[in-house]
Order: sequence, then structure tokens, then C-alpha cells
Amino acid sequence: MALDSAAVIQFIKYGLAGGIATITHITIFHLIAWKIFPALQEKDHAVQFFNLTIKKVNDATRARNSMISNFIAFLISNMVAYITNILWVFEGGKYPFLIEILLFYCVSGISVFLGTMLMGTLIRRFGMLTTYAFSTNIVTAVMINYVMRKFFIFHG
Repeated sequence: MALDSAAVIQFIKYGLAGGIATITHITIFHLIAWKIFPALQEKDHAVQFFNLTIKKVNDATRARNSMISNFIAFLISNMVAYITNILWVFEGGKYPFLIEILLFYCVSGISVFLGTMLMGTLIRRFGMLTTYAFSTNIVTAVMINYVMRKFFIFHG
């Protein structure tokens, strides 16, 4: 029974750490998609909530810019995820530090790549709202990352 409790607690900690990384990712993505690589639309939730002034771009440009913004946000938020995971959720040391962080970025990169391609496709082909297309990254990452981090990268 104690093992089950430990696993539940670990998953809750993973969820909280993931929440911190996700908030970081969403914030950085929206700032970049607003100010540097325009990818937001008038109906996007952040635009409406914060009353942002946006630059209108066509769907092809918006798809490309959202993918670029997502990649930059990934680099930063994934470091936040690594730090919170290693300090609070999992035990490191299964591999040397550089290998461990490389594996962490590789696994996360695969899930973000898949989510980013899906996001770009949903925008380009279906004109989906950036906010909704962006959420595919979160779903893809959660499905892949926990299992890979727990059983492959860190000491579970």
C-alpha cells in the first residue's frame, strides 16, 4: 500500500511541476506570438482577456509563427521542467548529468515536435484558433513525458 501512496504522491508532484512548466510555456509562447512572431487572432483568449493589440497575418504565416514561438517557449519551459523534476519529483543520477539533460530534452522534444506539427496542421488546414491548436502540445507532452521520464531518464 505504501508503494501505491508513493506513486500517487509522485504523480501529483509531477503534475504540479508540469503545471509550473506549462504556465511558463504558455506565457512565453503568447508573449512571443504577440510581440515577436505574430500568431495570435482577435478571438484568442489571451488577446481578449488582456485586450491586446495584434498584427493580423494570414493562416500560413500564423502557422509558421506559432511553430517558431512554440519552439522558443519549449527551450525555456523545458529547462523549468527539468529543474522542478530533478529537485522535486524524480531522483537523478541514472546517467551522467549531460546525458541526463540531453535525454530529457530529446524525449520532451519528440513530444513537442509532434504537438507542434499537429498545431501547425490544425491552423494551416482548418484555420483553427491558435489557442485551441496550441493546446495539442500540452496533451501530447503529458501523454509521452511522464512515462519516459519515470522509467527511462530518471530513477523512478
